[in-house]
Amino acid sequence: MSSIDRKHLVSRHNPCLLGWDPATPLSVGNGDFVFTPDCTGLQSFSETPPGTIPRCTMSTWAFHSYPDAPKDSHKLKMQEFQVGERSVGYMTDPTGQEALFNSLRVNPHRFNLGKIALISGSDPLQESSVHEAHQELKLYTGELESFFKLSRKPVSVRTVCHPQLDMVSLRMESPLFREGKLGLDISFPYASHLIDGSDWGAVDAHVSDITALQKNFFRIDRAMDATGYSVYLSFPKNRAIKIIHKKKHQWTFFGDSEVMEASILFVQDDSISTLPTFAATKTESAVHWQKFWTEGAAVSFWGSSDLRALELERRIILSEYLTAIQCLGSLPPQETGLTCNSWYGKFHLEMHPWHAAQAILWDRPSLVEQSLSWYRSILESAKERASQQGYEGARWPKMTDPKGEDSPSAIGPFLCWQQPHIIYFAELLYRQDPSPEILERYAELVFATAIFMADYAQWDEETSRFVLGPPLIPAQENHSPTDTLNPTFELEYWRWGLETAIAWKKRVKQEVPNQWKRVIDQLSPCPIDTRSNRYLAHERCSDTYDRSASDHPSLLFAYGFLPGHSIDVQTMGNSFDSVLVHWHFETMWGWDFPAMAMTLARLGRPHDAVDILLLDSPKNTYLPNGHNRQGSSQDLPLYLPGNGALLLAIAMMAGGWDGSDTQAPGFPKGHGWKVESEGLHSYI
Repeated sequence: MSSIDRKHLVSRHNPCLLGWDPATPLSVGNGDFVFTPDCTGLQSFSETPPGTIPRCTMSTWAFHSYPDAPKDSHKLKMQEFQVGERSVGYMTDPTGQEALFNSLRVNPHRFNLGKIALISGSDPLQESSVHEAHQELKLYTGELESFFKLSRKPVSVRTVCHPQLDMVSLRMESPLFREGKLGLDISFPYASHLIDGSDWGAVDAHVSDITALQKNFFRIDRAMDATGYSVYLSFPKNRAIKIIHKKKHQWTFFGDSEVMEASILFVQDDSISTLPTFAATKTESAVHWQKFWTEGAAVSFWGSSDLRALELERRIILSEYLTAIQCLGSLPPQETGLTCNSWYGKFHLEMHPWHAAQAILWDRPSLVEQSLSWYRSILESAKERASQQGYEGARWPKMTDPKGEDSPSAIGPFLCWQQPHIIYFAELLYRQDPSPEILERYAELVFATAIFMADYAQWDEETSRFVLGPPLIPAQENHSPTDTLNPTFELEYWRWGLETAIAWKKRVKQEVPNQWKRVIDQLSPCPIDTRSNRYLAHERCSDTYDRSASDHPSLLFAYGFLPGHSIDVQTMGNSFDSVLVHWHFETMWGWDFPAMAMTLARLGRPHDAVDILLLDSPKNTYLPNGHNRQGSSQDLPLYLPGNGALLLAIAMMAGGWDGSDTQAPGFPKGHGWKVESEGLHSYI
């Protein structure tokens, strides 16, 4: 029986908002679908100030391409690099092919499925007309409650998302509904690659047609170029519903009583005959979320005297909720999840573990495995990518779409640290469930990845060793691809990945390829500045702690995120101390702070680990809705890798790792911290 009161733990961090702040909207969702309203519980306000979070309706399947989008990326001319005896082409140079290059970047793009709003008469609601707004997101049941006054009369809206369907259900109550002064409005934009996924000006570029299927049950068919989908709307049959259609792509529904209920479903191609009611959806949501909170792991700091403990607990609980609705669906997530577009809605595979790996350690492995199945669907294209570049095995893309197509970029194609990620995921799953089923499910992906990794490492005849790069851009992306040689983090990840793949070969009783063992035995050591006994960003980076001291301090993650079997602990400690002194912290990203905390925990410095985890820094800010805002960035008003990385770090710090021998080894003993956890799985 759980010793932590899960309901109390979760509910004491329900986000409660007074008034309206467009930087901190609350969302409901299920991992594959997210609805983000404003303080009315719907998307009633039209303005989105720059740098704030748009109110969108998004799904994992909702991708669109402009009609002039190229159908074949192979027409892009590659930039050729000589890599040993290979000539390897990368889609990194737009010169003379700018239009094709940019079009491949923005297509396909995720789009906003539609806007669901309250409307006063025939006019959109204005922020100035809404008073005494109050919202609470009930995390334990997934219900969003919104209350406000309009024309001095009370309005309440309850918003829930169905746990299995791309559907929101609403219960709205106000005298204004009975008086015909308030209605439910649904409207549709044309798709856009921009942050809000919406082009409201292109009214003639798409089609919306409504059909009444039966009483109070409607279907709106949408067509945008080659993209089509349907929206079903259902109202209680015992109510009279009046429809007004004044503009293209917009319908308003008015009821005949103070209470108006509706369910709204978005689907690609299914034929639907009925929708769950609000009451049914509310029940399904409550069951789903209670199971989520009670069957997964939990961490409580209740009783701690350190004043930061309650804030850290708040960040954890809200990060669990946000990653569940935004990051743990059927596809790897984009960095802004299903809230709004970042990088056109495409997802960055190097970020996948920072979003999702935490769920394995928090005893929710099935949620992660939904997106890992996607790797199998693109395995052949990953093998084709490797083959086109002259390599064996499977080379995974970096910035990609549901079909696994890589995107051209001056940086992205040079990155390689996403390659071992599938081995990392598979190993975490196997540690939790060392079964033949897990081995069978992931062995092919693990081995195809390892084949590429072993072939990617170059033999340097002059020094009699295997090296990584050039061309290569490390996780710390401010390095030249033609100058980077043997970055510390990538070297250690390569070593760990191949060692783990060998362990998998032995588990399935297959012969270990000699090349894998040879690469491990003769892989370059992580580069050290012998004068100061500090690790370098890469072998040629003598200014690691000077001009290069910005962006991700990824050299630290070779001992933290990774167990760092070849890392010298004293040297890593010296390196961390220099990062604390010399690094430009404002240039870091949200996931860097938890990743650094993992390193400090492994170094046996729990006080410093907590301090860095809660450091007051622009990109380590967690808003009232739980989102990790990236400073003043207008492109990233939220950043979910920060939330996922926080949960990964907490799992390690509270649950321990291989070789740790105390309870909650990443937290200071005493000193105001009382750490209670249950259900966490130990880290590598």
